[in-house]
Amino acid sequence: MKRSPTREARIRDEIIADARDGSEQAMGWYYYLDDALRFPFEAHCVAERGISPLQKGETVSVLGMAPEAECDHEMFVRIQWQGRSFGVPLTQLKARKCDARTRQGIEDWHYWVGQGYIF
Repeated sequence: MKRSPTREARIRDEIIADARDGSEQAMGWYYYLDDALRFPFEAHCVAERGISPLQKGETVSVLGMAPEAECDHEMFVRIQWQGRSFGVPLTQLKARKCDARTRQGIEDWHYWVGQGYIF
């Protein structure tokens, strides 16, 4: 993924600005995404993961952030899928129908992961 100075600045200055360690970075990301993402929105699965039942191409309704305690190493969102509600990694999803701020928040997270950054 190509490096983006604009996105790097937003992440540094708005999301993890005061973080001293990985735990604080995770919380910065959690609260940024909880504020930026406008729930519910429709998304589709773009990558399969062993920890999730979603298959590439499936469409889901994203209901909100997973509990904060579940997001200390990776960001998870709650989805509605086949009559159940549970958490999946945000990296699995790409928004289909959402506002610009939601799209930016998801893309910021995908960028962070794509750059190989970790908490």
